[in-house]
Amino acid sequence: MMKKLELVFVPLPAIGHLVSTVEFAKLLVGRDDRFSVTVLVMKGPILQTAVTNYIHSVSASLSGSIRFVHLPHLDSDSSNSHPSSPSPVYFHNVMERQKSLIRDAVHQLILSEPGRLAGIVVDLLCTSMMDVADELGVPSYVFSTSSAACLALMFHLQTLQDHQGVDLTEFADSDAELVVPGFVNSVPARVLPALWVDKEGVGSTAIRREARRAREAKGILVNTFMELESHVINSFANGTTPPVYTVGPLLNLNHGDHHKQDSASDVIRWLDDQPQSSVVFLCFGSVGAFNDDQIKNIASGLENSGYRFLWSLRRSPPKGMIPDSSDNTNFEEVLSKEFLNRTSEIGKIIGWAPQMEVLAHSAIGGFISHCGWNSTLESIWHGVPIATWPIYAEQQLNAFQIITELEMGVEIKIDYNKDRNNIDLINSQEIESRIRSLMDDSNPIRKKLASMKENCRKALMEGGSSNSSIQRLIGDMITNFS
Repeated sequence: MMKKLELVFVPLPAIGHLVSTVEFAKLLVGRDDRFSVTVLVMKGPILQTAVTNYIHSVSASLSGSIRFVHLPHLDSDSSNSHPSSPSPVYFHNVMERQKSLIRDAVHQLILSEPGRLAGIVVDLLCTSMMDVADELGVPSYVFSTSSAACLALMFHLQTLQDHQGVDLTEFADSDAELVVPGFVNSVPARVLPALWVDKEGVGSTAIRREARRAREAKGILVNTFMELESHVINSFANGTTPPVYTVGPLLNLNHGDHHKQDSASDVIRWLDDQPQSSVVFLCFGSVGAFNDDQIKNIASGLENSGYRFLWSLRRSPPKGMIPDSSDNTNFEEVLSKEFLNRTSEIGKIIGWAPQMEVLAHSAIGGFISHCGWNSTLESIWHGVPIATWPIYAEQQLNAFQIITELEMGVEIKIDYNKDRNNIDLINSQEIESRIRSLMDDSNPIRKKLASMKENCRKALMEGGSSNSSIQRLIGDMITNFS
């Protein structure tokens, strides 16, 4: 029997990146039994417990064609400063220090399976790991866990810097509008990721570096599907980038966090008692949090809207700390007993939320979201309208895409960004108004979303756009290895 072709995956050590990486690995080995995958798991600085729990939850169900190799801890000096949100600069520095561990793990793999390494697939924020593939003379591929639009913007900003001499720091706090290939509308500078245009220039340097390296890959895999981002995906056909393969939506449909099943069951039982499409769900990702004044405004807006609600609530931690994702939040520290008593029949406030299970529930009628890309795809998959409230990273761009490019959501804010100074509070009246619009059955976004939900579910089926793209990728990987 011929030995399988081995692919090594190097995901960013963050839960959102790891989940979509593993889901793609499952798809790949399920489509073609000539492949096996080794996922190298770095010890990351953010939410490492969530990463560990996820791997534990999925390992039992995976075939022998996928295995995890846990890399050793780095020296302690890498963990002295834990950022409260992802930074390309921070992660690049971590990746540089991880490179020797990756190199050792890949060499060990080659010793045990000589001659069958078909390529290394690296996260878009781990492109320095392509050096290991270059040293071994094997193909490297880049995996973008964000949207095709985010990828297109990254390449465009790199082009502006390298070929037109544009200083990206000029876009910080700017009212400029950018014409970006693949976008139907001009892109306001205020929705650019703040870290990409920071005034110190370190973010723009990092984005330039990652984009340059990504252009050297044999292919770029993107967690999206053609029907959602056709304008952007078609713009990559101009020959200035490697082939782009749509491989999404990559969603963790079957595995919750088994360590929190009691909490999940309690939430689902509560939803079971609510009428269909009657509940607005608020959840802001793994590290999304607000200060006490904003939390009180949200509470007032929710109560005044009159709608039932499920609210995954986190308070902003002390500066430089990561928000607590536990279930042990004392909500009375920030919300009055009177509010909690008045809303006890129509609202439920929780810490951690089983987001995928919640969005799948028939009681959910709308989703107030931080617009992380995984959350955006999950809402489309389940046909739940989004109200956009981005917080950091590329979420402002995702919100712009949802509201302006796709016209499939309600804007609470598209340029809210905790990485920028002087954030204005969103008042309770605005929040109330947007909730009413989000939950309005006659809102035309519901019809658009229903159509996109159908496309989303067809994409990975036989004959679907992403299924065809993955088959093309498989053929190209075999050709590149030969």
